[in-house]
Amino acid sequence: MKEEEMEAPECPVCLQSYDDNTIPRVLPCGHSACQSCLAHLHLLHSPTLPKTTLRCPSCTQLVKFPHPQGPTALPKNIDLLRFSLLFQPQNPTTKPNCHTPSPRRRFPFPPQKWSDEVYAAWKDWVLPEDAVLMEGNLLKSDFVGLGSSAVMRCRLVENQEVGFVEVGRFELNDSDLLLEYSYVGKVMSVLSLMNDTLRNEISSLLGVSFRNSRVCNVFGLWLDVENDGFLYLVCQRMKNGLSNSGNFGFGVEDCGSCLGSLMISVEFCEVLISLHSEGFVCGCLGLSCFCFDEFGHVCVDIGEVLVIGRKLRCVVEGVQDGRKVDVAEAEAIIVELSNMVAFVSPEVLLELLHRESFEIDKNGANCTVCYGTDVWILACVLIRLLTGDKFPVEMYNYLRVVFQEKNERVSECKIVYLQWVETINATLEPLSVSGYASVCEILVKCLDFDPSNRPLVIDVWKCIKGLNIHHNICRVSSLNNESRKENVGQCLVLGELCNTSNDLRNEAKISKTLQEDDDCKPDLGLVGQVKVDNVVKGVSSGKVQCKVLQGHLDCITALCVGGGYLFSSSFDKTINVWSLQDFTHVHTFRGHEHRVMALVFVNEEKPVCISADSGGGIFSWEINEPLAQEPLKKWYEEKDWRYSGIHALAVSENGCLYTGSGDRLIKAWLLKDHTLMCSMEGHKSVVSTLALCNGVLYSGSWDGTVRLWCLHDHSPLAVFSEDIPGTVSSVLSVFADQNMIIAAHENGCIKIWMNDVLKKSMKFHTGAIFALAMEEKWLFLGGWDKTVKVQEITGGEPGMDVIEVGSIVCDSVITAMLCVQGVLFVGCSNKLIKVYHCGG
Repeated sequence: MKEEEMEAPECPVCLQSYDDNTIPRVLPCGHSACQSCLAHLHLLHSPTLPKTTLRCPSCTQLVKFPHPQGPTALPKNIDLLRFSLLFQPQNPTTKPNCHTPSPRRRFPFPPQKWSDEVYAAWKDWVLPEDAVLMEGNLLKSDFVGLGSSAVMRCRLVENQEVGFVEVGRFELNDSDLLLEYSYVGKVMSVLSLMNDTLRNEISSLLGVSFRNSRVCNVFGLWLDVENDGFLYLVCQRMKNGLSNSGNFGFGVEDCGSCLGSLMISVEFCEVLISLHSEGFVCGCLGLSCFCFDEFGHVCVDIGEVLVIGRKLRCVVEGVQDGRKVDVAEAEAIIVELSNMVAFVSPEVLLELLHRESFEIDKNGANCTVCYGTDVWILACVLIRLLTGDKFPVEMYNYLRVVFQEKNERVSECKIVYLQWVETINATLEPLSVSGYASVCEILVKCLDFDPSNRPLVIDVWKCIKGLNIHHNICRVSSLNNESRKENVGQCLVLGELCNTSNDLRNEAKISKTLQEDDDCKPDLGLVGQVKVDNVVKGVSSGKVQCKVLQGHLDCITALCVGGGYLFSSSFDKTINVWSLQDFTHVHTFRGHEHRVMALVFVNEEKPVCISADSGGGIFSWEINEPLAQEPLKKWYEEKDWRYSGIHALAVSENGCLYTGSGDRLIKAWLLKDHTLMCSMEGHKSVVSTLALCNGVLYSGSWDGTVRLWCLHDHSPLAVFSEDIPGTVSSVLSVFADQNMIIAAHENGCIKIWMNDVLKKSMKFHTGAIFALAMEEKWLFLGGWDKTVKVQEITGGEPGMDVIEVGSIVCDSVITAMLCVQGVLFVGCSNKLIKVYHCGG
């Protein structure tokens, strides 16, 4: 290699080449870094670690660090300096004495029905399972969402009545499913299978209710796990609704009453202005969609708007597609819409009929749905307040114009429509005589057939305000008139949320002309109806196989895999060997005189399985065909009747076996000659579990702590979860991987550390967690409550989260667990081993 192609060694932190100013110092693990960087790294070390430790920037393992002397007490890497001066070839990414584990195969087990993005976007909008309490006995039809919303009480808001709008459903085909999704998992599954349009609409409504004080609260999403698994949008329900406040038809002859109606009309205008400022158009409204807040201001009930919209869509979609509407059908639709006491603009009705393939010739007429659509509705609401019961009769006549029996062109319908507007104008004539001519005039303009010719809502507001009605106007901002006529973000009644073909509980019978279609299925997605081709999807759809291995005579204590075999130990003092090809029993190792408590597989030139028992015996079994009857080697810890023998095993890559024992010690044995190297003291009770990662040994104990030990010199590095009097819970299982440590406790809790900082402390089980297994991001926990809980760990260190995906119910206490290449092995106290895998 030419000298100019060579690169000098550099510091892995600052990437500066080593020289007289950038001096490499050697860490105990064998890696080097410059003196100044090591000093800064030590200043930034985790507060949970002692000051005598440092995490190597190259291999990330914890090593001894001279304190308070600092990095100057570490030896210089003279050879590295020489190479730097001579520009000898050196690969800066080479990490001597650091083993790089081969990448694990990626097996999506258990199923990931939702993406990390979906969970991050929706986790804060999922209401707890117990957030809603039913009051009284509610009929099944009360949950339909096409009629009046079911009334419940929500714990999130004290004494708050809420309404429900169905948006999805969680349903599984097979009743004998192995994996029972958690509550949050079910909600996320439904959301992930929704189409993007529907999901965006729900998100928009949640956002506008959070930002806008004139919109009743939309609390979030709640899954009714007790009644068929429907997912609801939970909306605030005001007790003082406008439709419950008596007759608002004050009569145009009573000027005082008219003044009161106009004051409320200002509030209506402000509500629509606030919605339009968010990009929303209602398209259909009724008096029941409005209510008064605690300060007497008018608010819009989004849930009721959706209910009214669904009713309208159901009425229109109920007629058979692609033909003319006959007289009977038209009359049924008109009666139903009149009974709803709702107001629908002409362009919305024409658009809905067009979507249902009705024969409509617009003949160049402008029927675009825009912000002017709500102006027409606003005029109808205000006229209803001013004229009382006279207006519903005229609305009935208006609907007959839209649904004419001969289905004339729109241009011809406009003639009849104009005659209807003249009738409304005549109804308002007493109001004009009373001094409200300007209001009467603008209301009639709002009923223009062409939406582009109608005045803006802000114009209506200004007209009413011009009557010197005392009212707070500070909340209404000036609007750009042109922008309000364009760029409609979302029309509620025309959106997916009001699409009754997507409604999962369309049980309402609108009229005799509606046709029931049992084959019509929603597009909201039913979990478990997709074809499966791997163990992940198989678990969720019931197509995964559960193989039961029988052979032991007592409780299963440990599991390990290696050499194409599954090894299992038991209280019956034996080790069974099972084939990983077909899970058949192959062999039984016998020889232990006490309960076998731990297993570990050593993949060397001569692979062996090492077992340890409660009497302190350690047996090494050679894994060669044919499998031998006698152990290759056996040796014993020093026997002491006061202690319970060996509880845990771990093996390092440099040929060292570690045992965790009842005598509170961790012992290191050389596998080469089976001699004891050293004993590590520190725990105050039984060492129950061991794990190895990145040159660090992790030990968990019944004293409630997790201790870290340096494999280089077997010195202590750190102690996690120091015992606090009265709160100690035994550590029964530990998992370590890269910068993450997970400890399972006797009280059903788990604790997760990342980069030596405690990130999560959560309780998932009602009893002790005896077994812990992890593969990729999936965490499996099992124990006293006879249930395997499946968690998904998402995000990095800043935003790490633990999602409860679901659970697998077993019929016995779970005592051992292992997940390898998408296959989950579960050892139970009833002598059985359950293997969850995808059938071929």
